[in-house]
Formats: sequence, structure tokens, C-alpha cells
Amino acid sequence: MNLNPKLMGSFLQTERKKLGLTQAALSEKLNVSPQAVSNWERGEAIPDVAALPDLAEALHCSVDAILSGGKGCGGFRRHVTVAQMQEALSSLDRIGELLGRDHFIYQCIVGALNERMNTTIEASFSDPHIFDVFTVEFLLACIDNGDYADPRDVEAHLPPSPARDYLIKSMREHGIR
Repeated sequence: MNLNPKLMGSFLQTERKKLGLTQAALSEKLNVSPQAVSNWERGEAIPDVAALPDLAEALHCSVDAILSGGKGCGGFRRHVTVAQMQEALSSLDRIGELLGRDHFIYQCIVGALNERMNTTIEASFSDPHIFDVFTVEFLLACIDNGDYADPRDVEAHLPPSPARDYLIKSMREHGIR
């Protein structure tokens, strides 16, 4: 991989702005000077290797994405959270409440998930343990599709369980730290 400081800088600036961060705010998160962030974004310098993991975390991307200026195949599609997966699962239950569990649309959605996952997803609507297992399944599917999930978010928002342990192991296998 050939490093292109200008391309890296442009990517860093774009990602920082997407998150609504100022250069000063990003520099504070990384314990570097605002001038360092400015130099990176102008392509006059590149981040120190030791700063790359923290920079990637702060910008919700991968180190590969930074080094390639967002062009590398190792970059993640997007950042997903436990809360988003829980909301998605809860939304399925809510669709059933709004349309009725016997409604064609609800039956199609739930039926397709049940068939594809060889399960009964509706069990998660009333059992917190099963809800957490399905949250893990949703996260695994996202990670398999190239999304990034922060292991600390998983540890903070899912109770210890074999499913959570499996998710964290799978994240490591996908290069997520």
C-alpha cells in the first residue's frame, strides 16, 4: 500500500466533520495538539503509528481506512451499535403491535427471519435473555456485511454470556479491536 498523505488528510477531515468534531475536539480525544490534526488533514504529516488505533476509534473507521484514505478494501461500511440492533429488534415487535400479528406484512417479515435463521424471533419479544441473543445475531450479521461495532459498546451494553463471548471472538477475527 502506498501512503498518500493528501488522500489520508482529506479522509480524516471528512470523517471528523461527519461526526461534528472540531480539530480541537479530536486533538483532545487523542492527546495531540490541534496543530497535529491540522497538519494531518492538510497532508503535511501523517499520524504516528501509535495514534492510529485511537484515531480510528475516534472516527469510527478502521486503521486500513485511514491509511488508504478511505479507499482500501479493509475499511468498514459503517459503525453500528448495540442500541441500534436492540431498536431494530424492538421495531419488529412494534410492527406486530401496529399492524397486528396476523397482518400479511408482519407475517412476511417474521416468517422470512424465522426461516433464514431457523428460529422463532418472536420469542425475543418477551424474554430478555433471548432478546440479547438476537441482538448478538443482528450484530454478527452486520459485521459479516462489513460493518464496525465497538467491542467496548458490546461489553458495556450486553450482559456476560456465551453469545456475547462468541460475538467478541468473531469481532477479533474480523480485525475489530
